[in-house]
Parts: sequence; C-alpha cells; structure tokens
Amino acid sequence: MTFLNIRLIDFIDIFLVAFLMFRIFKLIRGTVALNISVGLVVFVLFWLLIKAFNMELSASIMDNFVNVGVLALIVVFQQEIRRFLVHFGARYNLKSRFFFSRFFEEEPENTVNLYIKPLVRACESMMKSKTGSLIVITKNSELLEYVQTGEEIRGMVSSLLLESIFSKSSPLHDGAVIITGNKVIAAGCIMPVSQDMNMPQWAGLRHRAAMGITEATDAVAVVVSEETGGLSFFKKGRLETKLSAKELVTLLDEK
Repeated sequence: MTFLNIRLIDFIDIFLVAFLMFRIFKLIRGTVALNISVGLVVFVLFWLLIKAFNMELSASIMDNFVNVGVLALIVVFQQEIRRFLVHFGARYNLKSRFFFSRFFEEEPENTVNLYIKPLVRACESMMKSKTGSLIVITKNSELLEYVQTGEEIRGMVSSLLLESIFSKSSPLHDGAVIITGNKVIAAGCIMPVSQDMNMPQWAGLRHRAAMGITEATDAVAVVVSEETGGLSFFKKGRLETKLSAKELVTLLDEK
C-alpha cells in the first residue's frame, strides 16, 4: 500500500478550482442560469450512466451533444461570462495599479465629482414630484454600445437638464441617461434587463434595467421610482434602496 503523493501545487490547484466555482455560483445564484446549471449536471450524470452500461445508440446521440457542448455553454451563459470578465477586469484593473499611468493622467482631482451635486438636486426634485428616472454613471467602460441605443447629448451635467429629460412630456423619459465624467453623454438609452429572481416584487422595469447594467458592466446606477418617489442605488448587481439624498452623495463619492 502506497501513500498518496500530494504536493503543494495540488493544494493550490484545489484552492483555485474551489475559488472559481464559488465565484461562478455567486454570479448565477438567484438567476435562471442556476436552474440551467442543475440541468447540465443531470445531463452529464445521465450521459456517464449510459456510457457505463455500454448503450451504444444512446451514447452516440449523447456524444454528439457533448461535442458541441462548449459552444452551447458559451451561448447559454454569455451574460454570466461577460459579467464575470467585467468584474474580474474591474477588480484587477492594471491601469490604476501602475505609477506611470497615474503620472500621465490629466484629470484634476477637484473636478472628478462635479456631477454629484446637480445629479442629487435633480433626484431630490424628481422624488418630490414622483418623476421616474434611471441614471447610469460609467466607470472604466464608456458603455458605447448602450450610448448608441439613445440620443447623444454630450452636455454638462445640470439638474435642469436631467429634470427636463425625465419630464413625462419628454420623448426620452422612458430610457436611461448615461453620464461619463461630468457630462450627460446620451439619453433615452436602452439597458439590459436583469433576470435576477431575488429582486423584490415591487421593483419595476427601471429597477431591473439598473440591476442589469450593473451586472453586465462596472457602471453604477441611480433610480427614482415613479410609483413611490423612492431613491435606489445599484452597484455590481447589488441594490441599496430607501435612500436619502445625503446617503446618495456618500455612495456616489465611493463609486
């Protein structure tokens, strides 16, 4: 009887696989993808059972499905794969970790958050009038594919501009506003809708769109509810609700 030859690299290998599985589970938890994953596990177990009993006809049919399995998985889980890569890239963004990239940046620190005060003033006004709104603030990604779904504006952020966009008489009020830096880049933009089953029942389409864009990208989003006038903040697929204007300022400063 020989003892297992376990090396340090084996422990590292196990840890990396466990970490990857944990991150994948967190991404798909509460979504339709979790049910699909369970179905895939059942399919694989059924396929292994057929192979074990040498059922040649059934095995040949199942083999054909397995051969295209990788492509099928990419198609089925494209949103989850995109979300994982975006969050991974944002967390380990090399641009912000090297001195030289910081040295050559020209953006002065005292102008970074000039958009916050007019945005919060607009939200306070829209909360009082129960004017529904969805405002998306970009980080590393400029969301150009979503900008193209709306009308380009490229004007400085102001409370009057935001309020006029979301006025019920405005043709752009149903879409999202995208803010990059201190400018309103576009309005009336179409956002991806979240399929998260853990979203509260009161959440409407604006809230699901805000959740969807923060799941798919590194942006953050602010929503004013048309029904209640409540203020919500979304980041990395997480929801903060029933906020005050002061709390929103703090969250935007931390974004």
